[in-house]
Amino acid sequence: MAKEFRQVACPTCGKPVAWRPENAFRPFCSERCKLIDLGAWAEERYKVPSEHDEMEQDQAGTGRD
Repeated sequence: MAKEFRQVACPTCGKPVAWRPENAFRPFCSERCKLIDLGAWAEERYKVPSEHDEMEQDQAGTGRD
């Protein structure tokens, strides 16, 4: 009996990818898509919000330095 693996969409290109232990690039379909995503993080196109960011925005809005 073959084990069925969950299918996910590659976050970069949308191609279906089997979530398998052998797939070293999961959730990506390939090393290329993985590196494209890494580059986006390096260029700061993605950001994770933090309390520090919110405090800076509040200070910028009130004119304080």
